Amino acid sequence: VQLQASGGGSVQTGGSLRLSCTSPRRTLSNNGAGWFRQAPGQERELVAAISWSGEPTYYADSVKGRFTVSRDNAKSTVYLQMNSLKPEDTALYSCASKQGPVYRYWGQGTLVTVSS
Repeated sequence: VQLQASGGGSVQTGGSLRLSCTSPRRTLSNNGAGWFRQAPGQERELVAAISWSGEPTYYADSVKGRFTVSRDNAKSTVYLQMNSLKPEDTALYSCASKQGPVYRYWGQGTLVTVSS
C-alpha cells in the first residue's frame, strides 16, 4: 500500500472532518499530492491539490472557501480540512501522489457521509 487515507466518517450538514493521507514509503514527501472524491454513479473528481512545497494549491469550485489542503513533509502526510460540509460532499475520498505530471500512487479511500 503506497498511501493510507483516514479520517472519514458521518457528520451532519455544517459539520467538519479532517482527512489525513500518510505514506509509509514516503512517496508523499517530495511530490505533489491531490485529494479526489467519487460519489455513487459519478466520475471521480479532483477536489484539492498541493505542490510538494505547499504552494501553490488548487481547489475545485465546489469546495473553495470550505476545504483546506495542507501537508507536513516531515511526517509524509497530507491533510484535507473540510468545513461547512454539505450532503453533496458525500463520497469516497482518496489521496494520490504525483510522479512528474501524473498521479501515480493511490490510497484506498475513506468514506465521508454528510446527512441533512
